[in-house]
Amino acid sequence: QVQLVESGGGLVQAGGSLKLSCVHSGRTSVLAAMGWFRQAPGKGREFVAAITWSGTTYYEDSVKGRFTISRDNAKNTVALQMNSLKPEDTAVYYCAGAPLAGDSYYLSRPSAYNYWGQGTQVTVSS
Repeated sequence: QVQLVESGGGLVQAGGSLKLSCVHSGRTSVLAAMGWFRQAPGKGREFVAAITWSGTTYYEDSVKGRFTISRDNAKNTVALQMNSLKPEDTAVYYCAGAPLAGDSYYLSRPSAYNYWGQGTQVTVSS
């Protein structure tokens, strides 16, 4: 089994920054890629960013140039640096682990991921 635990959420003003972290433990050798998704009230789960174990990254269009996904294998951590935050970024953010890598379309779908964290709330005030 794989366990994912997110941290770093909070309340920030528009234009501010937050860094989310996801620590993965357990049988992490089964993971080929990690992703971040978000879910706003009344909406479905939306892809934000993904990174494969080879370092390839993918981003949803609305966060390109503002968010950066990275990984630290030594610390078993995947991070999401979020800059220039907007009120529409407000959501619960989830870390997820995928057993297979793929292209941007594949990794943008929640069905590619078998493992999910509990989520961390990000609120951006205007």
